[in-house]
Amino acid sequence: MSESKYSDVLAQWLVDLGYTHCFFVAGGNIMHLLESCSHKLTCIPVVHEVAAGIATEYFNEVHLGSKAFAMVTAGPGMTNLVTALGGAWLESRELLVIGGQVKVADLNRGEVRQRGIQEIDGVAIAAPVAEKSLLMGKVVDRAAFAEMTYSGRSGRKGPVFLEIPLDIQGAKVDAEKLTNAVPSDAPHFKPIAEAVLKEIGDKLNVAKRPAILLGAGIDRATTDKLQKELEQLGVPLFVTWNAMDRLGADHPMYFGRPNTWGQRYSNILMQQTDLLIALGTRLSLQQTGFNWQAFAPLAEVVHVDCDQAELEKGHPRVDLAICGDANEVLRSLVKTQPGDKSEWIAFCREVRDAIPLVEPVNNTGEDYLSPYKFVEQLGPLTKPDDLVIPCSSGSAFTTMMQTFAQKLGQRIVTNKGLASMGYGLSGAIGAAVAGGGRRTILVEGDGGFIQNLQELGTVAANKLNLKIFIYDDHGYASIRMTQINYFGGRYVGCDTETGLGIPKWDHLFAAYDIPVMRIGPGYQNDQEFLKRFNAPGPAAFLVHIDPKQTYFPKIASRVTASGSMESNPLHRMSPDLPEDVAAKVFRYLPEGK
Repeated sequence: MSESKYSDVLAQWLVDLGYTHCFFVAGGNIMHLLESCSHKLTCIPVVHEVAAGIATEYFNEVHLGSKAFAMVTAGPGMTNLVTALGGAWLESRELLVIGGQVKVADLNRGEVRQRGIQEIDGVAIAAPVAEKSLLMGKVVDRAAFAEMTYSGRSGRKGPVFLEIPLDIQGAKVDAEKLTNAVPSDAPHFKPIAEAVLKEIGDKLNVAKRPAILLGAGIDRATTDKLQKELEQLGVPLFVTWNAMDRLGADHPMYFGRPNTWGQRYSNILMQQTDLLIALGTRLSLQQTGFNWQAFAPLAEVVHVDCDQAELEKGHPRVDLAICGDANEVLRSLVKTQPGDKSEWIAFCREVRDAIPLVEPVNNTGEDYLSPYKFVEQLGPLTKPDDLVIPCSSGSAFTTMMQTFAQKLGQRIVTNKGLASMGYGLSGAIGAAVAGGGRRTILVEGDGGFIQNLQELGTVAANKLNLKIFIYDDHGYASIRMTQINYFGGRYVGCDTETGLGIPKWDHLFAAYDIPVMRIGPGYQNDQEFLKRFNAPGPAAFLVHIDPKQTYFPKIASRVTASGSMESNPLHRMSPDLPEDVAAKVFRYLPEGK
């Protein structure tokens, strides 16, 4: 019998399963597997474990042909990663995390709080935010190991946490006896009946003002193949934030991104549909608005999702709920002939033309750069093969979601479910590594950036082609706005004046030999900026944002006749539209409703 170290065998199995990269922080309880993987995969060290998880999620989400997993040691290595698990769980994304653990004999087994050094029950901690959370307490064969790592075989993906004790990693095994056939990891969707597909097509034919909302459950591979067919279908298309790269902003049937912080014209149009076909989206409260009772009030709502629980959660109102693969429905719809919707399309274009994405309602101080203008001007400077990371929360995220004009071919990844500050840099690192040299563009607020700024070391060490834009407004813009609106402008821990530690940016980037420059109005024509933006390698740009910048439009609350507070429906963003514009764009849904 020829013996091998089990960690060497596991590393080869990971390669066989399609993994090419690993993001990790080294530690004693993962030492065998790290050593073995370093011979067979590209292993990229990061400074903090949460960055390993976030980078892995974004690496996988750009879908550029290879897969990554995260590897952390026991105890603090695992607990530091929980935020990344939570984010991937909420966004239904693949994230394999392999954690080290103390030797099997040193496990506390619930008898005491801790027996082994750095021991903590990682499986129990990860369980609420993982599709699978398992302790591999014995040597298993290849088929069993593969089954442990698979995510989303029932349709909806999620993180997998696999904890491997140190002595299991280092065990001597007969690799040939353990290496058996591996089952397929293809998702198991229940086929949608032909009669149901026909019913949806018939509804589309009858409707006068139909629309299709594409969510992240619609694969990029599907829309890439159907661009022309979707144009010929002649039905308005909307996208969720997580699906914004399924269509280019110049697609003839594209009418934006509705959301509580979405594009106003898109919200107005979606609220006036008489048939809304929502494909591969949860229709969460952020998508429908907190006043979900007023979502799509004139429409028959068809909701297609792979998770039955999402279809039955009770909000919003759904008239036809279908559990299955939303891609199957879209492929069926483009084969239908829904009839002439030209009057509706013309109205959609009229509304889009009447309401610009950058509305003249915000206050921007002299010499500052409006964040909306910044994003509007950034879009044309990008290329179709750029990877774009619009962080995950705050003013930078909001302005990107409301204003950025995406190009077909770009990959755009965010994590809005958890909406955690600090995701941007780590996510951009994962995307940039996956891109293999493709330019990656990160737009992040200064408050979010400082939460994981240590990963600049990872950027510099790997010479990533990453362009970092930081909204330099001295703190948490969204928190400032909350404290203005609700507490009379009494700031608490939201900016440099109230104790928030923002670094001297020039010094920070100089420490990592990353070039940095400040940009303001007219930056899009600055030759020095363009040179740095288009050059390979990392570069940082400080966007000079007014600390008192306002952020509109947005959904606000109003006082009802009974005196209670109620969130406005999606079409009534604040501030109100001028009366002449409102009269034009609320043709089917008067503003008073």
